[in-house]
Amino acid sequence: MNPDFERKLLTMRPAHMRTIALAGAEDPAALCAVRHAFDMGFARTVLFGDAARIKSVAVDNGINISDFEIIDVHGEAETVAAAVSLIRDGRADILMKGLVHTSDLLHAVLNRETGIRGASGLLSHVAAMYSPSRNRILFLTDVAMVMYPDLETKVRLIQNAVQFANAAGVSCPRVAPLCPVETLNPAMQSTVDAVALQQKNESGEIDGCIVSGPIALDVAVSQSAANAKAITGPVAGDADILLFHNIDAGNNTIKAMTQFGDWVMGGLIMGARAPVVVNSRSDSDTSKMYSIACACQMKQ
Repeated sequence: MNPDFERKLLTMRPAHMRTIALAGAEDPAALCAVRHAFDMGFARTVLFGDAARIKSVAVDNGINISDFEIIDVHGEAETVAAAVSLIRDGRADILMKGLVHTSDLLHAVLNRETGIRGASGLLSHVAAMYSPSRNRILFLTDVAMVMYPDLETKVRLIQNAVQFANAAGVSCPRVAPLCPVETLNPAMQSTVDAVALQQKNESGEIDGCIVSGPIALDVAVSQSAANAKAITGPVAGDADILLFHNIDAGNNTIKAMTQFGDWVMGGLIMGARAPVVVNSRSDSDTSKMYSIACACQMKQ
């Protein structure tokens, strides 16, 4: 792990350890991540799944799970339901995906009778991107879950992202509804939505943040680009939240940031009564640990 990034993580450590409910703990990558989280003082974990397999996987991969409680449960639907119930009963703070399908986990979260639906009713993915060299955090949404949001869905995407940013210490985040250009073009829906979102912010319908658009990515994150284009405003060059018009733009942007730069992604699903950590198995151990650290901040 990058020493600068490890120092950043330590600044995120909660005053009191959280509790993670790990659904499908037979996953060695997830076990490694929660072990690291425990060793760094972030969270203890309750492991849900086939107890014999969990213990075998831990032994085979040299992972010490002696500090964790194991709930022996069989079947994917039963496993995710048991993990969600721990959150619903107030005995855990964070839900984490292990060796279960994301769709099954989210189905259990959204179950009207036994799940942990949030007030907004919308689950969305927010990525906290951190660059050690820039010492900067950007929140990106939605890059993994909501594919083609309409205007009202974008309002709720902003609200979920603002909640995340607030927990990370950004009290009034600046939101950039990203577009290819900075002017309204009726033939370009992203610009139409951006203008409408700014108006909703100015009227108080979207509160707790500053929304300004249309705005292109370079102008949103670079003051020099904003100066070169003579674009001013409260968000130009200093955006905290990047709102994408669709998942195609968002997902490719986040992959470019991680592949071609030193950005590390911590991703959470927001909108439930507790943060949900759903990392890809291809994500680095550093990314998994960062996601857990972000989830711990949500419960400060």
